[in-house]
Amino acid sequence: MKGQTYIISALIFALLIAIFAVINVDPVQVNYLFGSGEAPLILVIIISVLMGGLVTASVGAVRYFKLKRQNRSLRNQLANLEETAPKEEKAETATTQEEDDHKEKHRRNAT
Repeated sequence: MKGQTYIISALIFALLIAIFAVINVDPVQVNYLFGSGEAPLILVIIISVLMGGLVTASVGAVRYFKLKRQNRSLRNQLANLEETAPKEEKAETATTQEEDDHKEKHRRNAT
């Protein structure tokens, strides 16, 4: 359900941007870093939205790959702990079983 909401929201946002861009088709003065020129406002709007989307996607991709690497590291740590845990559990189980046997002997002797 969350994925569907995201897709519907993205489509509505894209439709609103497209309508806004189509309404604004007049040429405008654009100042670049080393000069200026004229361009249709529709291109300025669409290019600005696309650049914003690319920046947002790249930041999201960096975060995704960091989390993926952290997840892999934690899975490796968990696997290492699971390898060592059964050895410790076997030793604890043996000790517990000896204690149970000892308690059972005391119960028999008490009766």
